[in-house]
Amino acid sequence: MVLDISIVNIALPHIRQALAMPGSSQQWIINAYTIVFAGFLLLGGRVADLYGRRRFFLIGMTLFTVASLACGLAWSGAWIIAARAAQGLGAALLAPATLSLLTSRFTDPHERRRALGAWSTTAAGGAAIGVLSGGIITDLLDWRWVFFVNVPIGAAVVLLALTGIREAPAPATRPALDLWGAATVTLGLAAIVYGLVSDGPREWGALLLGAVLVVAFVVIEVRVVRHPLVPFSVFRSRPLTAANGVGIAINAVLIGTYFFLTLYLQGPGGYSPLQAGFAFLPIGLATFTGSLTSTRLVRRIGVRPSILLGTAIGTAGLLWLAAALDMHVAYGAHLLGPLILFGLGTGSALVPLTLAATHGVPPHQAGLASGLINTSRQMGGAIGLAVMTAVAAHASRHTAVAGYQVAFLVAAAFLFGGLLCGAAIGRAGPPRG
Repeated sequence: MVLDISIVNIALPHIRQALAMPGSSQQWIINAYTIVFAGFLLLGGRVADLYGRRRFFLIGMTLFTVASLACGLAWSGAWIIAARAAQGLGAALLAPATLSLLTSRFTDPHERRRALGAWSTTAAGGAAIGVLSGGIITDLLDWRWVFFVNVPIGAAVVLLALTGIREAPAPATRPALDLWGAATVTLGLAAIVYGLVSDGPREWGALLLGAVLVVAFVVIEVRVVRHPLVPFSVFRSRPLTAANGVGIAINAVLIGTYFFLTLYLQGPGGYSPLQAGFAFLPIGLATFTGSLTSTRLVRRIGVRPSILLGTAIGTAGLLWLAAALDMHVAYGAHLLGPLILFGLGTGSALVPLTLAATHGVPPHQAGLASGLINTSRQMGGAIGLAVMTAVAAHASRHTAVAGYQVAFLVAAAFLFGGLLCGAAIGRAGPPRG
């Protein structure tokens, strides 16, 4: 799932050109995926808890794989955006099942920390592999193969899951699913993102509609349904609430930065897809390294300090990147340092973020907690990309590079907000040692 976002970023200019899409619509290749992903994650976590995590792991993986095939066969912008939305639905069923399978299986704190560390490191590895693979595939084969590559991977995962994952007993009683809640939060998020990237009357109309739908979602959850998609009482947990704020910030920064760095490298930078893939590789490897070492870091200094350190390092990297950017810059002298710093910072915050979000959650709410943190991250990615796009569009009226610089400054502001959320976790999070 992570690879799918990073691998597509490299191919965006080629997809837009091949399908004759306007420049303003190419972000919907990313956001159609992230919005549906975010909107149905909570429902995905709920149905996994009630009807079987292994079952919905298999359903989600199958849908994701078939939708990937449809993306690769796309012949119009509308087709690929619709197929990306279907991918997002498959991911929404798949993602909470993966995390809840781990949190329910590994109950010992030490074992859970190792399992979640492997989970987060695998995600970081997907980003590292994706950027390079996207460049190689787009340059040497065709952009369609960035989607086709998911098909054999998905088929292999389904076969492994059939033999390697045991299904836990289902609960005796199954409350009704909150479909109205899932629909209002998904449509509300989509309307807000659409409003952020639109101009004129459509902008304010979409933002107003999105706000009304979000309010309707809250009313439905608090007053209408007996078994809400989001029991708001869960936010009484300070670590969980603050961790979700950090998750919003980190994914807003990751998706937005990857998107604009792709446009810069293959635009003013003059890079080919293959060169851009290699240029991205230090970020992926640094993120992978930060995630890999963060398990030991958490054991030494604790969850909250690890999150603060990671977000501070990532913010510094983004500020450095914005200051170094120009129409003609040397990659090694101006871009390599801030990209490594950014990757190390965000990567080292991923494991403690997941630990804080799932700490103290009872087994029957494991899917809800994992769904919440994944929802926050995907919601942050969609809104962060929309905000950065809107701000960059205004700044680029002067020069194209000015738009990229402002976008990275906005990303730094997002990540600094994540640092403040991390400070609010307090000492209630998982202990060190």
